[in-house]
Parts: sequence; C-alpha cells; structure tokens
Amino acid sequence: QFDLWVKEQKSAPPFWAGFKFFNVYGPNEYHKGRMASVIFHTFNQIRNTGKMNLFRSHKSGIEDGHQKRDFIYVKDVISVLFESMQQHKDIPSGIYNLGTGNARTFLDLAVQTFKSFGKAPKIEFIDTPLDIRDSYQYFTQADMEKLRRSGLNLSFTSLEDGIDEYVSQYLIAEKYY
Repeated sequence: QFDLWVKEQKSAPPFWAGFKFFNVYGPNEYHKGRMASVIFHTFNQIRNTGKMNLFRSHKSGIEDGHQKRDFIYVKDVISVLFESMQQHKDIPSGIYNLGTGNARTFLDLAVQTFKSFGKAPKIEFIDTPLDIRDSYQYFTQADMEKLRRSGLNLSFTSLEDGIDEYVSQYLIAEKYY
C-alpha cells in the first residue's frame, strides 16, 4: 500500500529512494525477539538443543528443507544504502528491492550454521503448523534488475561467508558489532 501511495504523490524531494528488504540477517539483532533472522534462531536452537528443526514440505515437488528465501547480510544492506546516499545524483528516485537476487534453501542455511558453529548437522523435519500451512511461502527472491540498472556497485556476501562471520565473530562471541 505504501508503494502505491508514494507513487501517487504530486510533490517529492529532488531524490528519494525506498528499499524493500528481503531476509536480512547479521549482528545486533538480539532485541528483535521472534522477528530476528532465521540464522539467529537456528544458532540458538543448535546451542540449546544440539539440533535444528526445519519445516517439512507440504508441497509436491519440493523436498523437505528446500523452501527458499533470499537471505542478505546486514553489512551488504548498509553498503547499498550508503552508496545510494552517496551516489543519489546519479540514480533515479524510486522503490527498489534489496536482496541478493539469489534464493537459497533453509537446508543450506542450517547446514552452514552447524558448520560455522563447529558441529555436525543434526536436522529434523517437523510439520508446518496448520495455521500457516496454506499461506506458507515456498520461494521468495528479490528481483534485482531495477537496482542493477541504477548503476550502484552491487556485490553481495555469499550465504556461507555471511553465516560464518555472523556465527563465529558475533553470536558465539556474544558481540553486538
């Protein structure tokens, strides 16, 4: 609704940009509770139970744990936002998706979190709760074409490297930044 509203405005500043963040993860999300990233929750579940529960697939053609999301490291988000602020005279005003443009499986995420924790993966699949099963999204991925056309330098941390840094340098060490 906000996207539609902003496009209807008759007056605007010389430059404006809105960014629609995809699945952001990284340092300093301790305060977010259940809204913290899947990686944060995975780390805590492994630390507390030694295993990770992932939703079983209830959709034909998609294996358990192969539901996909576009996960983006918070440091990459900050880099794009900072560059857009610095280069604002060279890019068009608009609303942009901000993800990596590369969806990865929850299984990839869980396996890497175990690896970064120095533990062998122990993953169990549980039924998706009935109250969300019909509306559960099996795939989300940012369409990055508009942002790529803006001329910004887009370079993203791999999921493996981002999780490794986040887990080893922040979560295990209990550091915020």
